Amino acid sequence: MSFIEVRDLKYTYNAGEEDAHEALKGLSMDIEEGEFVALLGHNGCGKSTLAKIFNGMYVPLSGSVKVDGLDTSDEKNQIQVRRKVGLVQQNPDNQLVAGIVEEDVAFGPENLGIPPLEIRERVDEALKAVNMYEYREHAPFKLSGGQKQRVAIAGVIAMRTKCIVLDEPTAMLDPRGREEVMETIKKLNREHGITIILITHYMDEAVQSGRVIVMDDGKVLTEGNPRDVFSNVELLKRHKLDVPQATELAYKLKNAGIDLGGVPMNTLECIKLIEDYIK
Repeated sequence: MSFIEVRDLKYTYNAGEEDAHEALKGLSMDIEEGEFVALLGHNGCGKSTLAKIFNGMYVPLSGSVKVDGLDTSDEKNQIQVRRKVGLVQQNPDNQLVAGIVEEDVAFGPENLGIPPLEIRERVDEALKAVNMYEYREHAPFKLSGGQKQRVAIAGVIAMRTKCIVLDEPTAMLDPRGREEVMETIKKLNREHGITIILITHYMDEAVQSGRVIVMDDGKVLTEGNPRDVFSNVELLKRHKLDVPQATELAYKLKNAGIDLGGVPMNTLECIKLIEDYIK
């Protein structure tokens, strides 16, 4: 049994109304415990809707979603589902609720009724996991964008979730902030075994995942390891999707008659292929 099992999932906004919009159209996928999955697709393909369904905020209209064996459409399971899957959204300011960092991280466990001594342990552990322990007594509004996002992630970790869904967590950050958040995500997956589902528009972030799932028009278009998915440049371009910058450069060079003999996923791979070609 997979940690998350999605079968023939359908979801429609304003169902039965004139302005009804079908966001998910019979989507199926599996996500294993401990995986790092990047979820890609252009705006409106259903990624954010799926993230909210994983977290139990939205309930499937038809089909099924099971999280660690729990049916998310059953009201009795919703609290347990949210304890297993935490959601970090695009703007960290929307998730910071307290005037001091450690109080903000404690907010989730407090709402779960966790005893104070255990909350203290969880907060310290979560802040250390995202390298923000030294800022525990700071005011969140004085932090940088990347630091705020790491505090938001710590708040989810303190709830001891098995899985963190991040909905474009770096979209509002500068390059340094994006790097900080990505290093934090990879560390949580690598060292703590937390399942990561990263929704992103940055293809250079997606290549750092273990598996890529590409969505289009409410369904899965393709999936696989990053190299296999991004090697299929023509398919992605037909669906108006991007590829990593290094992959794009190699693709354009090949169309111009310069075949580097490979498909680079990052800058270093691209440099190596160019050097070998010149030699």
